[in-house]
Amino acid sequence: RILQHFHTTAEDYTIIFTSGCTAALKLVAEAFPWTPEGTKQPSSRFCYLTDSHTSVVGMRGITASMNVLSVPIKPKEILLAEKNRLPAEEQNCTTPHLFSYPAQSNFSGTKYPLSWIQDIKSGKLHPIKIPGKWFVLLDAASYVSSSPLDLGVHQADFIPISFYKIFGFPTGLGALLVNNRIAPLLRKTYFGGGTAAAYLAGEDFYFPRKSIAERFEDGTVSFLDIIALKHGFDVLEKLTGGMEKIKQHTFALAHYTYTVLSTLKYANGAPVVRIYSDTDFSNPDVQGPIINFNVLDENGEVIGFSQVDKMASLYNIHVRTGCFCNTGACQMHLGISNEDIQRNLQAGHVCGDDIDLVDGRPTGSVRISFGYMSSFEDAQTFLKFIIATRLSTSATEVPFQSSVTKLMTESVPDDHPSFNNADKLSPVPHISDRELRSNSTGTKTTVNWQVSEAEAESIRAAVSATAVPTCRRSGKPITVTNIYLYPIKSCSAFEVTEWPVGNQGLLYDRNWMVVNQNGVCITQKQEPRLCLVNPSIDLKQKIMVIQAEGMDPISVSLEENTGKEAVISESKVCSHRVKTYDCGDRIAGWFSLFLGRPCRLIRQSSDMKNKSHQKNTTGLASAANISLSLVNEAQYLLINVASILQLKEHVSARLEEPLEIDELIRRFRANIVISAPESFEEEEWAEISIGALRFQVVGPCSRCQIICIDQQSAERNKEFLQSLSAARGRKTNFGIYLMNQPLHSSLPGTLSVGSQVLPVLKENTEIQPPTSSEEKCSG
Repeated sequence: RILQHFHTTAEDYTIIFTSGCTAALKLVAEAFPWTPEGTKQPSSRFCYLTDSHTSVVGMRGITASMNVLSVPIKPKEILLAEKNRLPAEEQNCTTPHLFSYPAQSNFSGTKYPLSWIQDIKSGKLHPIKIPGKWFVLLDAASYVSSSPLDLGVHQADFIPISFYKIFGFPTGLGALLVNNRIAPLLRKTYFGGGTAAAYLAGEDFYFPRKSIAERFEDGTVSFLDIIALKHGFDVLEKLTGGMEKIKQHTFALAHYTYTVLSTLKYANGAPVVRIYSDTDFSNPDVQGPIINFNVLDENGEVIGFSQVDKMASLYNIHVRTGCFCNTGACQMHLGISNEDIQRNLQAGHVCGDDIDLVDGRPTGSVRISFGYMSSFEDAQTFLKFIIATRLSTSATEVPFQSSVTKLMTESVPDDHPSFNNADKLSPVPHISDRELRSNSTGTKTTVNWQVSEAEAESIRAAVSATAVPTCRRSGKPITVTNIYLYPIKSCSAFEVTEWPVGNQGLLYDRNWMVVNQNGVCITQKQEPRLCLVNPSIDLKQKIMVIQAEGMDPISVSLEENTGKEAVISESKVCSHRVKTYDCGDRIAGWFSLFLGRPCRLIRQSSDMKNKSHQKNTTGLASAANISLSLVNEAQYLLINVASILQLKEHVSARLEEPLEIDELIRRFRANIVISAPESFEEEEWAEISIGALRFQVVGPCSRCQIICIDQQSAERNKEFLQSLSAARGRKTNFGIYLMNQPLHSSLPGTLSVGSQVLPVLKENTEIQPPTSSEEKCSG
């Protein structure tokens, strides 16, 4: 059935089942009859198109170990390959060479000519000028998902495929189609179960099975999934009418989307997107149903792909981002040099992360693709998303930024927008202490604790012994206005006026989390009603009380369960693993009843604290000595009331309704809320001290869709993330992450509302606490 799908028979091709397309490529690299360097006859070459998947390029690691040279070929160079024709006396050389290219680029959807197969095998085209016999590997993984491949006409020697890319099932199963003319030449060193006709355990004797497939399929193949393939091909044919119809259908959707996208303009005439393509989407024979692009702002600057991905998720749209395991095409289309790749790696960017801009330049892009199940409505939904987020009236307003003009580069370069026009922005009105107190919820006693001048001086000395005093633009003091901890990850905040600091941050902050039946953390992204669960800590009674509307309160002891019944297990928080133990059936039943789904409450085990994975720890002890609770990034998150106020005006204008500042503060789920005179000046800080505590700034907080959830009602409103995106330009950063190490001081390790905040600017430039609001910088 598989061979029938590709218009060939068992007389011409053999199917070798593998775990996927990557395993099929690895098999070719290992089994191809290479002639290494240093022999009497000319040596083999492995040539590959630079617009190739990582798994193709990775074959050169195997060929290098066999002393075979690899040669990358750029797409435009293959068009000149006819000039590489050899003299007649060299055309009889039989040294085997291998050329690999994709039938369709997984990056841009460009379809490379299938005619190259015969042209290269016949000697009409030579990828490089060297005597020998060329064989062709056609990477068809992307191509066959939406286009028919006729191997009766285009007889490549090796065709790796992945079945889930064709009809979505099963994963973990691929195949290598091998032309029977080359099959006898393939070499095999390892032999696994089922591949030997006979062998001796005590002597070096092995005789392989006659069948090529049986010889190369080591161990037990995934036979249950293989059985499912026939049904997959049959259903695909029945639903769609065949691959030619899928090709026309998917191309029509891509052509429509490309046409609309390429015509979208801002009011000033600037394009909304930059499309990376080698074609104009006019011919399905040269262009597949893939559109690769970056979104631009009104000034033509790229908006990072992680920002676009976050916004798309609000519209239930899944996009792929990054370089798509195709660095060659990414470099070619985005103009990224080899030096840039290496420089980006040094800056902390690796494949698959969300560092989308380095020094304002993109490290990758956004890709959408259409399959047989895609509809016209899907295309329209995507286009409406782009229009709604980029061309709405409020989205085209001038983004507001920090009113501090001095911007220092962080250890990992980010795409901080320009501050050149900061002086033109309207100043933020000063908020009185009374207003700040009225903005906080609940009845609290504000602690007006201040460090003495002598203690402040010792703190300043500890913060930076070599500091060069520099004044902030505003001389007004900065104070802590609110303190929040979140005992249960993703549940409601517990507000305090004074709280002890532990070695992981605020004591008991995010020590617990809710998990599903499989032990996977549940957050407000999956279960918004978690914000309606209100935990509070009673330090005197040593209990955590958990409350929710319609539920009886339930308490959990703060004392750790260290008995034999506490089974330590491993859980994941973001990408790092933590040791936890279950809090029992009683509390699991409470959460399961409230959320209406089976779940459990687990607590971090104190014998295995999560180590910080932050890189920026300059001025502090090694990150290995800093531990985290069940947080995602750092021990503390700090936001500034002045920044909230500026965002509040922006969001209110978009929503056309007033907003309470307390609602916004709660949406951003910070630990420390401060009142600084200037909005976003916190983004210029390298360190701060609050009382006797010293904090290292470890970077900005890039916001996700959780800020779209009203923390009082659990209702979603995607306008909040869109507003933040529009307000901050090309990022959704809001607030800064902090890590703490106590100073050598007699002062207690406690955070208090009303405490003064002493910041240090980046590049080790201290901000002196003012003596008056009129203080001038004296050099």
